[in-house]
Amino acid sequence: METPPWRDRLRTEDELLEQLEVRAEQARRRRAAALKDGADELGSVYALAKDLGLSWTAVANAIKKYTTA
Repeated sequence: METPPWRDRLRTEDELLEQLEVRAEQARRRRAAALKDGADELGSVYALAKDLGLSWTAVANAIKKYTTA
């Protein structure tokens, strides 16, 4: 089987990377929404972060960055 020309392979990989970036952004937004729900349920971002073993600033920043706009 013949390997496609490098230009075609490059174009294909660029398209895949673009799709991955879109899907990663969607996942970050869904994750932030889940974090926000968790903070609401547990009463605070601090309580959620403690429960998850994460820093409260990382949790707060994710919620703020990906649940707005």
